Amino acid sequence: QVQLVESGGGLVQAGGSLRLSCTASGGTFSRGVMGWFRQAPGREREFVAAVSWSGRIDYAESVKGRFTISRDSAKNMVWLQMNSLKAEDKTVYYCAVDGVSLLGVIRTDRSAYDYWGQGTQVTVSS
Repeated sequence: QVQLVESGGGLVQAGGSLRLSCTASGGTFSRGVMGWFRQAPGREREFVAAVSWSGRIDYAESVKGRFTISRDSAKNMVWLQMNSLKAEDKTVYYCAVDGVSLLGVIRTDRSAYDYWGQGTQVTVSS
C-alpha cells in the first residue's frame, strides 16, 4: 500500500522560509513525477511544483523564484523549499505522486496524480 507522509509545515512570518518534506513508501516511482499541491478552504486544489524522474521541473507562476523543489529518487523523497513566504501562501500543502510518466512529462492537473499525502499546514503571519 502506497503511503505519502509530509512534514515541515508550521507557522512563519511573512518573508520567512519553510521546508516541506515528503516520503513515499509502498511503491516504486522510478518513472514517476513527485510534486506538491495546495488547497485553501473553499478553493480547488492547485498545482505548486513537481519534478519528474528525468529531472524536469515545473512551478506554478505564483511561486516561481521563491519555491524550489528537489527530489531523491533512490529514497522516494521530495522536498519543497519555500522562501519569501507571503500571506497568500498560507494553506494546506499536499504531496502527490503521478506513478508513471513515460516521457517524464509533468502534468499539473490533480487528476493525473495517483497518490496523495494527508497534507501539512503552512501558516504565514503578516
